[in-house]
Amino acid sequence: MALSRVCWARSAVWGSAVTPGHFVTRRLQLGRSGLAWGAPRSSKLHLSPKADVKNLMSYVVTKTKAINGKYHRFLGRHFPRFYVLYTIFMKGLQMLWADAKKARRIKTNMWKHNIKFHQLPYREMEHLRQFRQDVTKCLFLGIISIPPFANYLVFLLMYLFPRQLLIRHFWTPKQQTDFLDIYHAFRKQSHPEIISYLEKVIPLISDAGLRWRLTDLCTKIQRGTHPAIHDILALRECFSNHPLGMNQLQALHVKALSRAMLLTSYLPPPLLRHRLKTHTTVIHQLDKALAKLGIGQLTAQEVKSACYLRGLNSTHIGEDRCRTWLGEWLQISCSLKETRFLHVGQADLELPTSGDPLASASQSFGITGVSHHVQPILFFIEAELSLLLHNVVLLSTNYLGTRR
Repeated sequence: MALSRVCWARSAVWGSAVTPGHFVTRRLQLGRSGLAWGAPRSSKLHLSPKADVKNLMSYVVTKTKAINGKYHRFLGRHFPRFYVLYTIFMKGLQMLWADAKKARRIKTNMWKHNIKFHQLPYREMEHLRQFRQDVTKCLFLGIISIPPFANYLVFLLMYLFPRQLLIRHFWTPKQQTDFLDIYHAFRKQSHPEIISYLEKVIPLISDAGLRWRLTDLCTKIQRGTHPAIHDILALRECFSNHPLGMNQLQALHVKALSRAMLLTSYLPPPLLRHRLKTHTTVIHQLDKALAKLGIGQLTAQEVKSACYLRGLNSTHIGEDRCRTWLGEWLQISCSLKETRFLHVGQADLELPTSGDPLASASQSFGITGVSHHVQPILFFIEAELSLLLHNVVLLSTNYLGTRR
């Protein structure tokens, strides 16, 4: 290039027609061809100094997808079993990320509009409940993966113990069915124990009519008969006082109920009782929201998930039978009593009220100047919690169509 410039300068100054040699001509051709600018030799992409960044990004994305597709085909041909696990794991990550974004949107909306959990629609309530449970289960993996190079151990543990360590997004379809059967077998082991505890407390019930009704109900269940709704509702008073009230249950009885709800039973009895109250209250709030929505609005998967949460192994039961059973559950749950508490000012004073308007409730306690735009929070009476908690066993043990 420098030699060519010297030749041009000489011709311009002295006017001599100096013709560059073969070497100089070749260098000029190379300089004009654009290769000196560092352009790629591939014919698929021609960039200039003014090329748009979007074109470059689209090219990179296209190439990445092509390479990823080749990688997937390679795994599918040479490692088919690993490819299935790899695909499920990647889809599981995508679904978990989508769940996290949806949960964040719901929580943001609750914060902006001052909405409580029990005021949410059914699907949003269920999504938050399930996402909280999934995050709790993944917490152990997150803790053990903190040390350096511990992620290799995490992958090995996930492969060896998928039921214990992974959530439903990372299970194969067959694993989902098998693992749900295993979990139901665990909680079904506690059913005879709970029925036995109910029989032991029958002599402690003061009312003779309630003693007869509870004895008849336990006998029906032990003989394989599915109890009717009115048989269970007739025992509401029995579960409201000693010895079957929520605070009067024995420690072994509470542990058996915890296993029936798939909750850990290795905590002290006060903590177990608190967890049972919280868990059953959430189910009752879901029942109220579901009654508003209507069972007919649920998809088949949503119906089966709702039944499984409430104690029925819905993996081997048809959709119609699941809807029928869920309707029976809602009839019992939605007929139980409620109590209202009014939060007043910054002192967070809670005033028990009935179903009357808030104005009459505040006046009955001699309180004036209270804003009646405050949304009351519904709390479930603990006595009714005990009946709904036992209903997990009473209503699901001998339901028609259950194979296991």
